[in-house]
Amino acid sequence: MVPGIGNSGPSHWQSLWQSSHPNWRRLIVDNWDNVECEDWVSALERQLVNAPEDTLLVAHSLGCLAVAHWAAQTQKKLGGALLVAVPDPASSSFPRSAARGFSPLPSQPLRFPTLVVCSTDDPYGSVDHGRECANAWGSEFVVVGAKGHLNAESNLGAWPQGLDLLARLSSSIDDGQGNR
Repeated sequence: MVPGIGNSGPSHWQSLWQSSHPNWRRLIVDNWDNVECEDWVSALERQLVNAPEDTLLVAHSLGCLAVAHWAAQTQKKLGGALLVAVPDPASSSFPRSAARGFSPLPSQPLRFPTLVVCSTDDPYGSVDHGRECANAWGSEFVVVGAKGHLNAESNLGAWPQGLDLLARLSSSIDDGQGNR
């Protein structure tokens, strides 16, 4: 799990998923509220260095940008990443004072399969921005309708549709024999 700024509280779907899957791990960073991109990229590198190649990342908001920056700098192969509610650092709502170093966004395809999930009324990133990121990163792109920032305030609960998308990502990288 790679939460965004503030670390996805207890009613956020990421936290609910993790509580149902005790072996799933969450990114550990020094500061969830005052974020330097390079700090999160370094944390990802440290925590994924020995991860199996079939590891899946589940990122939300600023966590998506951290994953994209990390992927642009590493040779590590992963199973894939579900990237939900990718924020736009150029938008007026981006928390520039609390999140630094995320712009410009990487523009090359990521080295592993990814699925970008976008809401039609996300105040932090438009559908066009999500589509541009998906195109640049070589990601599958899914629009889930008007669900805000796809966070706890969106009242998604455990977000079954998101679990279905994660399963879809996982099965798309499966070789058909249970191996990735």
